Amino acid sequence: METITLGQNGPSVTPLCIGTWAWGDKLFWNYGDDYGQEQLQEAFTAALEAGVTFFDTAEIYGMGKSEKFLGQFLQKTQQPVQIATKFGPLPWRITGQSVSDALTESLKRLQLERIALYQVHWPFAFLLSQETLMNALADEVKRGRIAAVGVSNYSAEQMRDVHQILAARGVPLAVNQVRYSLITRQIESKGIMATARELGVTILAYSPLAQGLLTGKYTIDSAETPSGARKIDPRFTKEGLQKIAPVTSLLRSLGEKYDRTPAQVALNWLIAQGNVIPIAGVKTAQHVRQNAGALGWRLSEDEIKRLEEVSRPWL
Repeated sequence: METITLGQNGPSVTPLCIGTWAWGDKLFWNYGDDYGQEQLQEAFTAALEAGVTFFDTAEIYGMGKSEKFLGQFLQKTQQPVQIATKFGPLPWRITGQSVSDALTESLKRLQLERIALYQVHWPFAFLLSQETLMNALADEVKRGRIAAVGVSNYSAEQMRDVHQILAARGVPLAVNQVRYSLITRQIESKGIMATARELGVTILAYSPLAQGLLTGKYTIDSAETPSGARKIDPRFTKEGLQKIAPVTSLLRSLGEKYDRTPAQVALNWLIAQGNVIPIAGVKTAQHVRQNAGALGWRLSEDEIKRLEEVSRPWL
C-alpha cells in the first residue's frame, strides 16, 4: 500500500487512519451497549488485515480506555503500527513538566516507549503558553519519545505561530487535525488548507463522513433514525437531509460506477485532495472493511471536480 509522510520528515503512514474515539467512550458512543472489547479487538485485527496500520486516539477518549485498548491489542501483533495520540491542555496543566507527565501516562497506557505522532488536542491552553507547550514537545522529540509533533483544531494563524516556535528548535510541525468532509469544507475557506500546504503540514481529517451523513444511511425516506449525539444535530432533521441530498445523490451514482459505497467515494475524494488523511471512526470489523474500500482506486479529475462543485455551499 502507498504511504504518506506526516509533514516534511515525519513517520510514513497509510493514507487512511482508524479513529478510536468510540473505544471505551460511554458518553457519546454508548460503549458497552452494542459493542465491547471483543468487537474492538476484531476491528483492530481487520484494519491490519486490510493493510491500514495508522490509528488515532487521545488521552481523554474513554478517559484513557481507548489508549489502554490499543496498548493491549499492540501486544498481540508483530506488525509495525503507527499510533497518534493527543495531549489535552487542561486548566491545571501550566508547566512544561505537565506536558511531559501526560506523555508518560499515555505511553504507559499504550505500552510504548515512543509515539509516532503527539498532537495538542485544542488550541486554547488556559495558563499554559504556546511557547512553553511547543518547547516541551520539542524537548520530547529530542529525547526520542515523540517522532512527530502535531496540533488539532488550530486556525491558519495559530498554526503559523506554533510552526515558528517549533522551527526555532529545529522541529517541523507535522500535522493539523481538523474537521473536514464534503459538507464541512471551512478549512478551505479559512485558509487552513492553503497554510498547511505552504508550511508542509499534513491535514488529518476527522469526521470525514460527517457523523455518518455521507454514508447514504440517512435519507429523507429512510427508516434509519439517528441515535446518540446525532439526535440533537440539526443536520439529521428532514430539512438538513434535504439540503445535503444533491451531495449524497452524486456520491451514490459515483459509487454505482465504481461498485463502491457513498462513504468510500467520500473518503476517496478527501484522499484525492493530496496531503490529506481521513480518520475514519470505527467500532467493528465491518466498519473497518467498509472504510478500507476507499483505498486502491481513484476518482477521475472530472469526478473530483463535480464533487467539489456540488459541495460548494459548505465552503
